[in-house]
Amino acid sequence: MPTTADPRPLTGEPVSLDLLNTRWNREGVTQDLLTDTEGLAVWLAANGLDFPADDAVLLHVREARDALRSAVDGTLEEAAAGIDAVLAHGRVRVTLTGQGPGEEAEFGDPSWGPAWLAARDYLGLLATAPDRIRRCAHDSCILHFFDTSRNGTRRWCSMAACGNRAKASRHYARTREA
Repeated sequence: MPTTADPRPLTGEPVSLDLLNTRWNREGVTQDLLTDTEGLAVWLAANGLDFPADDAVLLHVREARDALRSAVDGTLEEAAAGIDAVLAHGRVRVTLTGQGPGEEAEFGDPSWGPAWLAARDYLGLLATAPDRIRRCAHDSCILHFFDTSRNGTRRWCSMAACGNRAKASRHYARTREA
């Protein structure tokens, strides 16, 4: 259980995007939750991932974050090798449960578990609605979100933060011109 609260401005996104959101800007300075195993423990707990917060897991999660950033901010062609490298460390075993068909993730090395789950989650988002994977529209924000709005027009990571700053900036520009 982590000893510190989650300091990130945006949480609760799907695990792949939540991993990307372990880096954010605060007053023009990039913050990184994954600088040590304590920050890793915060991220694991926030996503309900029952894995140890040790150096091996931290290394693999950072690798997955870099691969996901390449995929989301770049092109799938450029990012495919990085994502595939993470996915090579696990697999899905199809099962039959009392409730019907199921899936179980298996890892040759459990320290790859959180990284693999994040990469797998990203594939699920791509299969569901790739056009709903977004980066915040505010120029200084580096956060990502999965747009679950009814009409798919969400632009900001948070209307209270980035959306409000954009509105205030437009208002200031209009009043200054007048």
